[in-house]
Amino acid sequence: MMMLLRRVAMKVQPLSRTKIFYSGSSNDLSHAIAEANQEMEYVLGKPPVSSLKDSLNMDEETDLHVSSHLVTNVVKPAAPMISKLTHVGSGGEAQMVNIASKEITNRVATASCKVILGQELFDLVSTNQMGKGDVLSVARIAGIYGAKQTSNLIPLCHNINLSHVHLNLRMNPDDLSVEIEGEAACSGKTGVEMEALTAVTVAGLTVYDMCKAASKDIVITDVKLQSKRGGKSGDWHRN
Repeated sequence: MMMLLRRVAMKVQPLSRTKIFYSGSSNDLSHAIAEANQEMEYVLGKPPVSSLKDSLNMDEETDLHVSSHLVTNVVKPAAPMISKLTHVGSGGEAQMVNIASKEITNRVATASCKVILGQELFDLVSTNQMGKGDVLSVARIAGIYGAKQTSNLIPLCHNINLSHVHLNLRMNPDDLSVEIEGEAACSGKTGVEMEALTAVTVAGLTVYDMCKAASKDIVITDVKLQSKRGGKSGDWHRN
């Protein structure tokens, strides 16, 4: 900074009062201004702003540059969702779906889950030697009961008159697990996917409860819908 000031002081000499006020011609003043402008251009690397108009034009160019930069960085709005969540209202609030206008059709859903026991527990359950009793039978009854209670457990589920609930529990020696499959059916205006999922989940939890005294290293996993039939959306099967 000091070097720049010294350079300016050496290049730009103060104008003589005599030259400005006692000169008999205005050419001297114009010449002095021209010299000063040349010195400023030499130091600054560009000609000085010569008028208010030039200053305004420069500001307009700067604003245009900034505006164009902002325009190119405007974030585009997100693409609209392909499908709407039916349990979310127009204001984002949770809502229960109105099914009054839907047709009554036969509806069926299947689901599954797996409870991994480990070798010791697998042997005990297979030979029905658990202290609480028959693990698979109790879990099967619990799953059926759970399907009937789905609307009490899941807040926005409809209360469905189920016509059928079936569970099958099978011991799998390959991964030392209990494989649970469940099916729910009804004739109504809404599907029974949640009932089938609740059935296998409650059955899996019951297996855990029946076995937890012998081991805490039990894993309930792979809870998923396998298929659904009926309704406006048609049939669906997991590949």
